[in-house]
Amino acid sequence: MRFHWGWIEPVMSVPYVPTIGPVRPGDPVPDLLEAVVEIAGTGQFLPHDKDRRWSSTKTEHILVDAIEHTQRQTLLPTLVQRGAGTVKVHVYGAEPDSLTAGADLARKLAATHGAAKARVVWFLGPEQPEAYAQGVGTRVQLKDFTTGPGEASAVPVHHDKQLHDGAAFAEFAEQMAVHGFAFLYEQMQAGTVGPVLTVLHDGRVAGAIGPMEIMADATRSARLLPQYFGVLPQYRGYGYGRALWRAAMHWGHQHGAAYQILQTEVGGASDRLCAAEGLASLGFVNQREAV
Repeated sequence: MRFHWGWIEPVMSVPYVPTIGPVRPGDPVPDLLEAVVEIAGTGQFLPHDKDRRWSSTKTEHILVDAIEHTQRQTLLPTLVQRGAGTVKVHVYGAEPDSLTAGADLARKLAATHGAAKARVVWFLGPEQPEAYAQGVGTRVQLKDFTTGPGEASAVPVHHDKQLHDGAAFAEFAEQMAVHGFAFLYEQMQAGTVGPVLTVLHDGRVAGAIGPMEIMADATRSARLLPQYFGVLPQYRGYGYGRALWRAAMHWGHQHGAAYQILQTEVGGASDRLCAAEGLASLGFVNQREAV
């Protein structure tokens, strides 16, 4: 399928490609859209897909036959084949009824494909009030390493290979399982991921960020991939989150990353930290059930 970029570009308030996620401004979005359509349903990954590190099969793909692409709006539906299945319709359009059209299509496709969930995804530019995304959105953040790594950590940060049983990373991972650390710990034990940075409190893990990994993007620029990031509730307020973040940025800079793109919950601790550390907002990605 060929997209009319002149129809999409004016309403693409955030550089975001379904099944791939947010990309850097100026990246070849038209080519990326064509590429994800081309491999739809094959289970294959594009070479620059960050999800390649977690699985051998791509579990989300574009529903090509259900794409709606007009001058008025573009609706790009995907099917996530995990669990009971989810249909997501990504809405690129500024018409008053664009979200309604997206929700209607999501419900229809969920029924067709036997998916338990139907969701609509829409985007707001960085100039929009963050209140519009509160509770439903994430902010897309850009760290540009060409200006340097930023300030150094004021708290000692440790490499995962420095961990020992007494540091109780397993206990930390269990307590932070909802944030993905139980899964990450499994990958660490299997030796399949890059290093994880930690801070200790009285010799035990209080917070962590990782894995630290770099992958080339579609333009062959090196990017630092998003990480799991968290501090135990009882140790928040000690500056450990900021220390971990700054150490991670120094790691990325030292290992040749040109940039990092990540998404933070609007108004959350990571969101506030990124703003304080000078990251650029690329806008908001919002999502809700198609009701």
